[in-house]
Amino acid sequence: MLRGRNIRACVWLAGALLLAPWAGAVPPAVGLERTPGGGIQPQAAVDETGTLHLVYYQGKPEGGDVYYVRRSRGQPFGKPLRVNGRPGSAVAIGSVRGAHLAVGRGGRAHVAWMGGQGAAPALVQGRRETAMLYTRLDDQGAAFEPERNLLTWAAGLDGGGSVAADPRGGVYVAWHASAPGNQAGEAGRAVFVASSNDEGRTFARETQASRQPTGVCGCCGMRAFADSQGRLFLLYRAASNEVERGMSLLAAPARGEPFQLLGLSQWRLSTCPMSSATMTEAGGSVLAAWESQDQVWFCTVARNPLRVGAPVHPVGDAPRKHPSIARNRAGETLLAWTEGTGWEKGGAVVWQCFDQAGSPLGQAERRDGVPVWSLASAVALPEGGFVIFY
Repeated sequence: MLRGRNIRACVWLAGALLLAPWAGAVPPAVGLERTPGGGIQPQAAVDETGTLHLVYYQGKPEGGDVYYVRRSRGQPFGKPLRVNGRPGSAVAIGSVRGAHLAVGRGGRAHVAWMGGQGAAPALVQGRRETAMLYTRLDDQGAAFEPERNLLTWAAGLDGGGSVAADPRGGVYVAWHASAPGNQAGEAGRAVFVASSNDEGRTFARETQASRQPTGVCGCCGMRAFADSQGRLFLLYRAASNEVERGMSLLAAPARGEPFQLLGLSQWRLSTCPMSSATMTEAGGSVLAAWESQDQVWFCTVARNPLRVGAPVHPVGDAPRKHPSIARNRAGETLLAWTEGTGWEKGGAVVWQCFDQAGSPLGQAERRDGVPVWSLASAVALPEGGFVIFY
């Protein structure tokens, strides 16, 4: 039986629990939207004006088309624009080879993708190779320019490439391929970058991003990202000795400076997990998200000096793939991923919100219906909530 002081102590403790920061913390609003037109592999971005940009894939997995839509705040999506001029020139097989989107100066959309069945091949020393294709929205914002192949000598595309754009007019198309003279398989692969200083009008010939022998996991996707200061980041899965497949991040401390190599995780694995990765920036922070050991993780990337923070992952141990990350103006983070997806297999989109300290807000939520070869893409909205396309 409780008496006097004990009763007062229990009342105080109950009040403290109710007032604790985590006790009643409400997750931010998260909306789910199906990819327009029944498309797959959505890639979304929100620019400085609050305009939402989205690309997605339609057609046969081995050779289909990429479409682009955008919507201003409070408005519906406009009419879809086909990104690729040559029909069937994109590919969706594997979920990691699809088109990537970047929004650069003036809200211009830039798109890059690995050539599909209908694409013209790249000619490298007389050999027909898979092309690395790029296009951008024209000056009127009404159509996409004819796509161009940027692969001139670094051939051997497998896991697809990526594109990044900064507010200063820099555009970067990156991919991984076999380094010239490579005799070491995946352990001899490297990341290459074609750079533009004029918003994608012209590109310099691709160069190898780093000479450090990390290797690259052949059929894993990668992510290129440029922050608001023009710094370039390249997130990819290594393949040192063809078994050390941890995530690596190449980061340039300033525009035009040599890349520094940062390790994000370790994973000893003899086969390729066909994974993807993503990056974003919000509130002056750069975030990276990736897959490792059947779990999805994210961390903050500090820039002065360059270093990575402690990685965070959702509660639970279900096999998870294809993370997408976003952070809102309140510093809350949304991590979305897929479960049950695999080769020729759809699944579910799952998401979890985290507070500024990386602690979970509420429970992870799940929605079935991710199509075959697809994934999810999350963005933060100007109002403070999030939306996930799947």
